[in-house]
Amino acid sequence: MPPLPATRHLAALLALAASACSRGSTPGTDAGPGPAGSASASASGAGAPAAPQPPSTAAPLRAPVREGGALSRAAREDALYVADEDHGVVRVVPLPLDPARPGAGVPTPGRPAQVLALGGRGEHEARVLATVRDPGLLLIFQADPAAGLVEVGRVPLPADAWGIAVTPDEKTAIVTSAWTHKVSAVDLETRQTRWTVDVAREPRGVAVLPDGSAAYVSHLVGADLTRIDDLGGAPKVRRVALPASPLRAPSGERLAASLGYALSLSEDGRRLFAARHALGAMGHAAWFGAATVDVLITGRDEPLAPPHHGNLPVLRSAFAEQVITPESVITLPGAGVTPVTQPRAMAYRKRARTLLVAGEGDDLVLEVDATAVDPTLAIVKSYPVGGGYDPHLRVAGTCGAPTGLALSADEATAWVFCRSTGDVAALRLHDAAAGPGVTEALSALVHLADDPLGPEVAKGRRLFYNALDATVSGNLGCAGCHPDGRDDGYVWREATFSTADGEHANFVGRPENIPEVAKKRGLPRRTPMLAGNVGAAGPYGWHGESEDLVSRLQTGMGLHRWGGLPIDHTPAGLAARATYLAMFLRRGLVAPPRAEGAPDERVKRGREIFHSEEAKCSRCHVPTSDYTDRTAYPMPKRPPPPGYDEDPGPEYKTPSLRFVGGRPPYLHDGRAGTLAELIEQNADWMGKTSHLSPEDRAALVAFLETL
Repeated sequence: MPPLPATRHLAALLALAASACSRGSTPGTDAGPGPAGSASASASGAGAPAAPQPPSTAAPLRAPVREGGALSRAAREDALYVADEDHGVVRVVPLPLDPARPGAGVPTPGRPAQVLALGGRGEHEARVLATVRDPGLLLIFQADPAAGLVEVGRVPLPADAWGIAVTPDEKTAIVTSAWTHKVSAVDLETRQTRWTVDVAREPRGVAVLPDGSAAYVSHLVGADLTRIDDLGGAPKVRRVALPASPLRAPSGERLAASLGYALSLSEDGRRLFAARHALGAMGHAAWFGAATVDVLITGRDEPLAPPHHGNLPVLRSAFAEQVITPESVITLPGAGVTPVTQPRAMAYRKRARTLLVAGEGDDLVLEVDATAVDPTLAIVKSYPVGGGYDPHLRVAGTCGAPTGLALSADEATAWVFCRSTGDVAALRLHDAAAGPGVTEALSALVHLADDPLGPEVAKGRRLFYNALDATVSGNLGCAGCHPDGRDDGYVWREATFSTADGEHANFVGRPENIPEVAKKRGLPRRTPMLAGNVGAAGPYGWHGESEDLVSRLQTGMGLHRWGGLPIDHTPAGLAARATYLAMFLRRGLVAPPRAEGAPDERVKRGREIFHSEEAKCSRCHVPTSDYTDRTAYPMPKRPPPPGYDEDPGPEYKTPSLRFVGGRPPYLHDGRAGTLAELIEQNADWMGKTSHLSPEDRAALVAFLETL
């Protein structure tokens, strides 16, 4: 890749990290550890309340944190709770961790996404909340020393309930529903939903300000956040711009983002941290961009990091003025520009003013300076947690794909839930005051369960999340573009250019990622959704160029990287990896929830139009084969979207319409932002829609949204 003209300006901004200190209040005192909990757990009937317990006179304990995750620590520090989505249980894991005591799982009505342990006056009053994806539910459990967990209530929510946070008084839960793009407030005392609002696509992480005045929501797709004010009254919803990794963006550009699974707040609530993927961030061989933790100043709803503009002066801290001279050689980090891959979970370490970030793709936990302008450019410590790597596939046999984080009360230990291997580990954290002789490392590991689909699918699952196997991709796992098997909503660029190992076709995030000498901007390639859409024999690819799924996966292994495949790869190795992945994609990925209920009159009218001879929709989008005939047709030429090259291939395969309502933007180049826009601008390009009235177009859209 050619030298970056903005390198010296980006790097000089690193010095801002030293002066960007938060003025948080003095950390409070945490509750100390309690006795070890029971290894058993059970669930009651459908929301039946447990027998009342005598009130406790002990001082109430507060929730250790107010944001949920795949892993949560009990306030008494006697247990961990795990949302084990792949096994359909909430697990109770006794503390301290002991391989002989893996705990037990409480079956849930559907796959649990997050858990959150609340406080209480005594061991009978501590509650645990869990979201369930399908059907959408908030489950309310009561911790019990004998039974582990007892369900005492459940609250119906929009389908695909996912993220959870509570207000400071622990009386209201704010819950995101991912696929149905809703956020709901639940009164935990009455166990009733107060309100539900519509938000942008794929809401995931949620955090409530310390004064309870507002909640912020991150999204799996897009860089903007959602802010909801007046949580106790009539909620007010608005978008908040938070460009991804401004310091690593091309001059004058704003980067898109994906993988917005988690949000975290500084102790005083003045800073909101969003871990995600900055699509197209600049760096050496950074074809996909970089992981980032972006910081929002909540008092102004403005990003902490300034936009990057080349050839403009850069502010420096007092420390930087002392150490940087005109002769200083400053370079943009190369390999370190992506210090963690596929950020999935966060934990704020208030005593150290650092953030822990779980890297799903590279099996590590990264600790960064939370006071920095760009925390991922101010690394404190990197903790590898994966182990027992397969000598052939380079996937972890223990602690693979870290998905959840929880801190001990003294913040000396982090517990990590590793989804692809079914483990929970204890990680001893860095302590600058400890001096020599203290080694940060895994101190305990408990294996919770084997893969529910068997050892072969388990290999595919591990490969899907893994970014370390150099044959599958160039440092980004399948889950990096296909989170949950869905899609990142992004239009990538396919371009052929020369690198150190020859000329190859690769995907890149932005035209600036392509060497200037190539004089290309790339062909538009929108990320397809996988979950529920890969059951057919073939063909696959936007042009139908791959005859089956295994061959498409092998082709993708060459595209998703910088340059060519490793020189030591073999055809047999490619085929084996693709076969394991195909098994997982078809058996392990779970399709989004589908709306139930009888269609209304508008949907019925839309169905008539779809099947009509006039519109001709169903000729290619055949209902009996997932609304596609899987045939590539020559299409009338259209100019490419701005910033892309014209695709020389005139034929495009009919895409499946399954789940089409929940995965904008549309077409191979993402030119239509909504289904309504797609139908409005179609102009008989696909089928015949120009004759439809506005009412009939709306009816057709309503029908498509039910597929």
